Amino acid sequence: MNPTRRRRLWFVLAIVAASALVAVLVAAALERNVAYLFTPAEILDGRAGEDVASGATRFRLGGMVAGDSFERTPGSMEARFLVSDGDALMPVVFSGILPDLFRENQSVIATGRMRADGTFVADDVLAKHDETYVPKEVADKMGLAHEKHDVDMPAPQSEGGL
Repeated sequence: MNPTRRRRLWFVLAIVAASALVAVLVAAALERNVAYLFTPAEILDGRAGEDVASGATRFRLGGMVAGDSFERTPGSMEARFLVSDGDALMPVVFSGILPDLFRENQSVIATGRMRADGTFVADDVLAKHDETYVPKEVADKMGLAHEKHDVDMPAPQSEGGL
């Protein structure tokens, strides 16, 4: 093999190796930043996985804020409430300013981790944005719970017109 071909071969191999390294690094970064959505029933019955239940993984908790469950600790920003999916209740603790649209009996998505005592510690809380909107992922999972309990569910709203 002449020197020019050998140089070209090494150049091509270097480009392939660099591309593979970049692909692996991008995949690892994306995997680390993914936060899956689970309902309280999926977490409590183990379908969400052991990493979620042990607090090793950040994830999103979705459902409805249970009625008469909201409490704010006097003199602090700490809020406590229960999230329900129709099958189970999950206690949530959040320290910070809740969204203006946050209220009981409305949909919510909270991002955070589980604590050893079974409480979800939220870093971020998102509330629905209008009277009829429920996030698609929550609506799908709540729809399964409604079917299981034979409850009528309103028609899903589209995300267009935000």
